[in-house]
Amino acid sequence: MQFAIDEPVSITAEQSGSKWLSSIENWLESEQERLPLLIPVAIGLGISIWQVFGAEIWWLVGSACIGTALLGIAIRPSSRLKGLLLIGALLLGLGFGAITFKSWLYGAAPLERPWIGKLHGRVESTEDVSARDIVRYRIYVGQHPELPPIIRVNIDKQLALPDIAPGSVIEFKARLMPPPGPALPGSYDFARTAWFGGIGATGRILGAVRILSLPLNRQDFWNSARNALSTQIQLAMGSETGPVGSALLVGTRGSIEETDAEALRNSGMAHLLSVSGLHVTAVVGGTFILVASLLALWPWLALRVSVPLAAAACAAIIAVLYTLLTGAEVPTVRACIAALLILVALAMGREALSLRLLAAGATFVLLFWPEALAGPSFQLSFAAVGTIIILHDSVWMRHWMQRRDEGLHFRLLRQLSGLLLTGLAIELVLAPIALFHFHKSGLYGALANIAAIPLTTFLVMPAQLLGLLADFLWSGLGVPFWWVAKQGITAILWIAHSVSAAPGAVALLPEMPVWAFGAAMLSGLIIAIFGSRWRWLVLGPMLFSTMAMLSAPRPDMLLTGDGQHLAVIHGDGQLALLRPRAGEYARSILGETAAVGEEALALDDMRGAVCNPDGCVFALHKGDRNWRVLALRSGYMIPTMELAAACRRSDIVISNRRLPWSCKPRWLKADATLLEQTGGLAFYLANATISSVAEENAHHPWSAYAPHRLRARAERRAKEKAARGAPPLSQNVVPKPQ
Repeated sequence: MQFAIDEPVSITAEQSGSKWLSSIENWLESEQERLPLLIPVAIGLGISIWQVFGAEIWWLVGSACIGTALLGIAIRPSSRLKGLLLIGALLLGLGFGAITFKSWLYGAAPLERPWIGKLHGRVESTEDVSARDIVRYRIYVGQHPELPPIIRVNIDKQLALPDIAPGSVIEFKARLMPPPGPALPGSYDFARTAWFGGIGATGRILGAVRILSLPLNRQDFWNSARNALSTQIQLAMGSETGPVGSALLVGTRGSIEETDAEALRNSGMAHLLSVSGLHVTAVVGGTFILVASLLALWPWLALRVSVPLAAAACAAIIAVLYTLLTGAEVPTVRACIAALLILVALAMGREALSLRLLAAGATFVLLFWPEALAGPSFQLSFAAVGTIIILHDSVWMRHWMQRRDEGLHFRLLRQLSGLLLTGLAIELVLAPIALFHFHKSGLYGALANIAAIPLTTFLVMPAQLLGLLADFLWSGLGVPFWWVAKQGITAILWIAHSVSAAPGAVALLPEMPVWAFGAAMLSGLIIAIFGSRWRWLVLGPMLFSTMAMLSAPRPDMLLTGDGQHLAVIHGDGQLALLRPRAGEYARSILGETAAVGEEALALDDMRGAVCNPDGCVFALHKGDRNWRVLALRSGYMIPTMELAAACRRSDIVISNRRLPWSCKPRWLKADATLLEQTGGLAFYLANATISSVAEENAHHPWSAYAPHRLRARAERRAKEKAARGAPPLSQNVVPKPQ
C-alpha cells in the first residue's frame, strides 16, 4: 500500500525535473542567436575572478570548471544546456588561465627598496611630457644584480639629449623606487600597470646622460615618425591648440596643459584625447569613402573590381599603419580590431556593426590583453559601442530614424534628437563606470559631445590631415587648413571649459563596493544580451547593486600610505588637510577619493581644531561617540613623556614616523610601522571600521603588501637591526570592527 502511494510521487518529481529541463531547452532555443555573445562574458568572468581574488584560488576555479563540466556531461547528449555548461566551463578556465599566463610572462619582481647609483641600458621607448617639462624613457638594463630588467625614468627636458632614440645605449645616474601602488583605497594602482608592462622600477635621472651608442638601424621609425608629426602639428597650430591637436591625431598627450585636460575630463570629452574608436573610425571611414568614390569615377575599373572589397582593403591597411603610428596602445589596437571586423563585414555585404562583431573584438582583446578588462578604457569603449548598437537596433529607434517624406527642418530635428538620445544613453551607461574608476563623472557629456564629436570628426582631423599633406607637397601650403583646425580646437576647448564650469557639471561619489559594481555590470550584460522577457528578472539585483553603489558612505578621514597626507572630511563635505602645502597630485587624489570637489582648506582653520607646528588635535562626532584625533606633522623630536600623555588622551594617533611603544592611544596608532603593513587608510568612524590598500590588493604579486614582500621586508629590517644591536619593533595591527 505504501508503494502504491509513493510511486506516483516519484514519477511526478521526475516529470517535474524533466519539465524544468524542457523549459530551459526551450529558452535556449529561443536565444540561440544570442548565445555566442556569452563567449567574452565567460572569459571575462574568469579574468575577473583572478583580478578580485588572485591566482592563489586556481584550485577553486579549477574545481568549479570541472564540476560544471561534469554536470554538463551528466545531461542527455542532445541538450543545448549540455553544450552551454561544457563550453562555459572551458571559457571560464580559459579566461583565468589567460591572465595567469600573462602575469607570469610579463610580470617582473618590483624593486624592493629605493636605489641610487650609476647604470647603463638600452632605451626601448621615449615620451615627451612637455606639460611636466620632462622626457620619459623606458630602459632595458639587462641582468643587473640589484635591479629588475626594465625600468622607467624621467629626466628634466633641459637635460634630455635630442639624439637619444629607441635603440640608444646610455649611461646615467638615477634614483629608483618600486612602482607606486594606490595611495588610498580605491585610487589608481600604477604598480598593476607596471607589472603587466614589465616595468620593475621607476625613478628620475640625476644629472646629465652620456650616450654610449646610437641605434644602427631604423627600429625607431614609428616612434620617430610620431614625434616628428607631433612637433609639426604643434609648430603649425601654436602652443595653445597644438598639444590638443597632436593628441587628437597621433595620440601624444604629454604636452596638454592640466587645466585643459581637467576641463575635458569634467565635461565628458576626455575620450577625445585618447586615440581610440572615434579617431580610428574617422581615419578608416574617410579612407573607405575616398577610395570607393575614386573607383566609382572610373567605370571600366569599377565593373571589373569589387569596389567594397578594394575600399575595405585600403582602409584596413591604413587602419594598421595608423595604429602603429600612434603607438599601438591597447585602446587603439582594440579600435583597429573592431574596424577590421567591420571592414570584413562590409566587404562580405553583411551588417557593418552588430553585437556579434563587438563580441568577437572583445574576445580577441581579452585573450591577448586580459589585464585590460579591469581598466576603464576597455569598459568605457565597449560599453559605449554596445549601447549604440542596442539602441539603434531597437524597434522604436529604427522607426524614429527611418527615412520619410518630410521637410528638411523636420529631418534635421529628428536627426538631432536621435543624436541627443544616443548621447544620453551612452552617458547613462558610462556614468557608473566613470564613478567607480575616477569617483566622478561629467553630467553634461551628452550635450558637450553633440558639438565636440562632429567638430573633431568632420572638421579638425580632416583639416589636420590636409594640412600635413599640403605642407608635404610645399612648405607653408597648409596654412589655411591649420587655421581651420585651430579654430575647431579652440571651439572644443571653449565647450569643455564652459561645460566644466557649469553648476552641477560633475557628479562625485566615494569609493564604492567592488561587488556592487560587478553585480550591476553583470546584470546590465544579461539585459543587453538576451531578448526574452525573463532577462528582466535581474532588474531587481541590478537596482539593489546600483543603490549600494550610490549609497556608498563617504570616509571621515583619509591617510595616504606614506603617512604624509591626512584629509579630514567635515560633516558639510569640506576637506581639510594636515599639510596644506600638499602638491596638486596629492590634493587631487584626496579630493576624488573623498568625493569632494571644493578646494581643500588647512586643518589649522577647521573649527574645533587646535594646531601648532608639531601637529593638530581635533574631535569628530561620529556614531554615538566623540573621536579625539592627534595628527603629528613635525619632523622634530617630541619629548617622550609629553607624547605618551597626549596619546593616552586620544582615540587615534596619526604620524608618518615610527612612534615609541609608550604612545598608546585608546583605539589606533597609525604610524609608519602600521602603514608599512596596510598602505593608505580610509576611516569610517560611524561604525568604527577602516579600509586599507592592503586588504584590496595584497593577493596580487605586484602589491607592496603581498605576504611574501612583507616577510622579505621584515626579515631585511630584522637583520639590519640585529647588526645595529637595536631591539625589534612591537607589532601594531588594525583593530577589528567594533
